[in-house]
Amino acid sequence: MIAPEPFFEPRGTPFSEYHRIRALTTLGHTVDLVTYPFGHDVELPGLRVFRCVRPPFIRGVRVGPSWPKAFLDVSLFLSAVRRALSGRYDLVHSHEEGAAIGLPLAWALRVPHLYDMHSSLPQQLENFSFSRSRLLKGLFSWLERSFIRHSKVVIVICPHLGETVRRIDPEAEPVLIENAPGSGDAPLAGTGARVRAEFGLAPDAPLAVYTGTFEAYQGIGLLFEAMALVVQEHPEARLLLAGGKPAQVERARAQARAAGIDGVTIFAGERPAAEIPAFLDAADVLVSPRSTGTNTPLKIYQYLRSGRPIVATRLLTHTQVLDDEVSILTEPTAEGLAAGILEALRDPARGRVLGARARALAERRYSDEAYIDRTRRALEVFEAASACGATAGSVS
Repeated sequence: MIAPEPFFEPRGTPFSEYHRIRALTTLGHTVDLVTYPFGHDVELPGLRVFRCVRPPFIRGVRVGPSWPKAFLDVSLFLSAVRRALSGRYDLVHSHEEGAAIGLPLAWALRVPHLYDMHSSLPQQLENFSFSRSRLLKGLFSWLERSFIRHSKVVIVICPHLGETVRRIDPEAEPVLIENAPGSGDAPLAGTGARVRAEFGLAPDAPLAVYTGTFEAYQGIGLLFEAMALVVQEHPEARLLLAGGKPAQVERARAQARAAGIDGVTIFAGERPAAEIPAFLDAADVLVSPRSTGTNTPLKIYQYLRSGRPIVATRLLTHTQVLDDEVSILTEPTAEGLAAGILEALRDPARGRVLGARARALAERRYSDEAYIDRTRRALEVFEAASACGATAGSVS
């Protein structure tokens, strides 16, 4: 498995990689993961981690495309080649742009290739405002087409990516495995009291909670603008954010001050994944203010399991999973988001109904058993595709 990300870090794609590996090893497979020289070590039965050499001038890597990744990927390629020459493998499983390494490596080893598609590569350039170069976007589009057309199976994490795959290859039937790896991260009742005590919050203080990264597409600025409107009606309301690198948190503090809500906004910083359920339990309402993008945020599946009312922008990034039966969907404006938060705070009874429906949806569709079963079926499709020489298989 080739993962061009820090592994492990508590953010989207590394989370997905971790749970993909966990499902594979649960099903009895062994995985040799070749990844970046950054991240925390994890132990899973059947997993071995091989980190590439760190270029001397690179100390870390941010979310999304960046120039340092080009140098890291050269080192990653060399490590993957060394690993391939040291063992015998049944397949090469590449995440994201790691397929640029995995595809030729699979060809050289005469084994099939599996492409794990977490996002559209050319869309990443727009989401992260990395480059407006038509040449670079054309290169990313060509790579994406090549990955899809020459892989035995393509795994996608949301329906929109499945549509992208089918536009590129009408005969392909991508395997949908959403980033909802199970119920182990559901909050335990009462654990939120410790979070409120840690940050000096009264047990009955109306509390909106956001968890996740502070990247621009997450809409943190929009959330601050909305919260400024919320506190006009509910001065006692508070906003708690769990996430963000130190530099990002400092920028967000400045944004909160500019919005006039620094006195009601609490920054908990980046927290271990094991602590996040307690933050969800502390919440009266959970918010996801994303303003751009199409991939479903990983946090949404955890929000569903919390049983708390969810307020999210009515954009494709959310509506692939959420609807009006399980959440409060709003226009992607400060006024719209504020109205949704106020609705949840004004009507706790309706919030409890929405939360119960959300939890039921998670238990029905996004359980750990369902995740592992879809991984099992993906491997069955892979074997069938390999046997008949097709480029992709189908999973309903």
